[in-house]
Amino acid sequence: MARQRQTGATGPSVEVDGGPEGRPRRIGSKPAAGLYLVATPIGNIRDITLRALDVLAEADMVACEDSRVTGKLLMLLGLKRPLLPYHEHNAEKAGRELMAHLKQGAVVALVSDAGTPLVSDPGWALVRACIEEGVPVTAVPGPSAALAALQLSGLPADRFLFAGFLPGKGAARRAVLKELESTPASLVFYEAPHRLPETLADMAAVLGDRGAAVARELTKMHEEVVRGRLFELSQHFAEAGPPRGEVVVVVAPPGAATPVTPDDLDRRLAAAVAGGASIKDAAALIAAETGHQRREVYARALKLFRSNNE
Repeated sequence: MARQRQTGATGPSVEVDGGPEGRPRRIGSKPAAGLYLVATPIGNIRDITLRALDVLAEADMVACEDSRVTGKLLMLLGLKRPLLPYHEHNAEKAGRELMAHLKQGAVVALVSDAGTPLVSDPGWALVRACIEEGVPVTAVPGPSAALAALQLSGLPADRFLFAGFLPGKGAARRAVLKELESTPASLVFYEAPHRLPETLADMAAVLGDRGAAVARELTKMHEEVVRGRLFELSQHFAEAGPPRGEVVVVVAPPGAATPVTPDDLDRRLAAAVAGGASIKDAAALIAAETGHQRREVYARALKLFRSNNE
């Protein structure tokens, strides 16, 4: 297991001339009216783009998940704009207010607390409404935790599926993983730190012993990427405990089928039970995955856990 720690088109035309103290100076006009999906830093504030600065500086309104988070970002950037909270709990009401401003010719910037809007964040309904109403929508690309983790994972990046957050409950989580099991692409997930050990255990049990990477605190001072096999990572975080900070898990695509050895069965059973499954449920799950007889896997599980408890 390898561990790596690192320190961490519509709109104005922008020219850069060095500026005082070597900083770029924005030279442009007010953006055209419409909705701008503005990516913001996921940790390192210097990842803000010149175009994002341009739009945020001139926006009539900034729609944000948490006004405290976005207010702090704007303050650090030396900007002050009207903020309107827009999140999953008020999306319908706030969306109507935003549409009213947009139809009157406003420039509205939509941001998430960090990263690229709409990627596991609210906003899809607003974009859909703008498209249906003929309101211009423009993306202002920038930081994304999912893409940064994929880049750092060391796993195939030519084809990938972003699957967002898995369900919090074990049975539902394993059911979703089973649906993704045969996807011929790298899988990218967001996960809450406190659920990481049991999620990795479920991934190991359902997806098999694939290569994977756990990335946390991306672009920040304590950025860390832990790479290994799913069983190995599952055991590591079960012993080390949940990490701190934002977490992204990247899992390799399924490889060529390999024979399942008795040791493989034991590891899969152990991972399933560590993830909260009963011995009976773990045996049923592993039997379904491997094609082994259910009664044989159950008998092996009873023997395995009886010997571990003696």
